[in-house]
Amino acid sequence: MPLDPQAEAFLAEFADSEAKPFHEMPPVEARRVTREFRQLAGQPEEVHSVQYDFIPGPTADLPVRIYHPNPDKAKSPLPGLIYFHGGGWVLNNIASADNVSRAICNVTGCVVVTVNYQKAPEHKYPVPLDDCYAATEWVFANAETCGMDADRIGLIGDSAGGNLAAAVALKARDEAGPKLVCQVLVYPATQYGWDTPSYRANAEGYLLERPLMEYFWKHYAAHPVDGSDPYFAPLAANDHSGLPRALVVSAEFDPLCDDGKEYSEKLSAAGVPVKFSLYRGMIHGFLSMAGVFDQTQILFDEIGQEVRSIMESKQPV
Repeated sequence: MPLDPQAEAFLAEFADSEAKPFHEMPPVEARRVTREFRQLAGQPEEVHSVQYDFIPGPTADLPVRIYHPNPDKAKSPLPGLIYFHGGGWVLNNIASADNVSRAICNVTGCVVVTVNYQKAPEHKYPVPLDDCYAATEWVFANAETCGMDADRIGLIGDSAGGNLAAAVALKARDEAGPKLVCQVLVYPATQYGWDTPSYRANAEGYLLERPLMEYFWKHYAAHPVDGSDPYFAPLAANDHSGLPRALVVSAEFDPLCDDGKEYSEKLSAAGVPVKFSLYRGMIHGFLSMAGVFDQTQILFDEIGQEVRSIMESKQPV
């Protein structure tokens, strides 16, 4: 299928801007430039309330935002989602994830806790993962205070955040940790390396490029052997059984398209209930571009439908 017309127009405008490639920038400069992308998210949705807080992490206090849905959609206690934002483990923060967090909160009816994990290269693997896992444990321990039902809490993440969500789910299973009911992985980075068919087909010209993913992975890795660590690259796990039910999303014109597809296949082969959705004609990052792409709302609606179905099935009668 060809590029979505809106994606084609966006990429043409981006190419005309002759912007310096992110992978040629030091992280500090890339972070500054990335702030300009926030306008692509469109207008923020209203939610019932947003609480700003800090929670204890292994090496630092972690900023979080806790989003409560509109009162007319609320039941008490509510299901919950813990959201890990994207940005290659290097870029972005909970401010840049605000619009997405609000939309997820409203469309799922969940309390959403968005976590500002520490970033590479200043904080390499496993620090971001340890932050996300500690945040997950904190949410379960404080579910009642957050207005959540501890039996109905899941994870959601996009791109690098999808990697972290998948890794947290693996670690929780392995360590008999929090009992997660679902994982929503939006164009997740699941394998270390950049030679899949989708990496080759979409190496250049689709916003996220292969050299940029190399840049991100190399900033995140602390040691060359990290690539075989399943908590670093979840596709490398020997066993994917016993993981929470999953929705895995890929964009067609994305170097990471095969990462999502192959991970969903691993989950399915291991007996994990999984739905894989391929968004035809779309590019990486479109979850955060509701102001540009019509398909973004379609994705939000799908996330809402899948998460509500899972949470309702777990609700006590």
